[in-house]
Amino acid sequence: MAYNTKLAERIREAIADIPHVEEKFMFGGVCFMLNGKMCIGVVQDEMMCRINPEVYEEALHKDGCREMVFTGKPMKGYVYVSEEGMKTKKEFDYWINLCVAFNSLAKASKKKR
Repeated sequence: MAYNTKLAERIREAIADIPHVEEKFMFGGVCFMLNGKMCIGVVQDEMMCRINPEVYEEALHKDGCREMVFTGKPMKGYVYVSEEGMKTKKEFDYWINLCVAFNSLAKASKKKR
């Protein structure tokens, strides 16, 4: 399934000056890894955000935000944001900054052997 390449480009531009970013294709979209950890992604037409679980409930009340459900259960600390939630640069930057800020606190997933 295709993903929104314009949204991916917006994210690329927003994080262009941040070191240690790499792109990986997963979930049928693209994921931007920061310091080897999932940070932001694009799945279909939505931005996938890895955020601090402490602000997860608050984030769910924002326009265009919904929980990320994977294998039938919500993943606390991961949300999807639709176009409705990032119409303005201020709204878009809010999500980018939330993801980048949490990255230094996030644990990296265990490496597969």
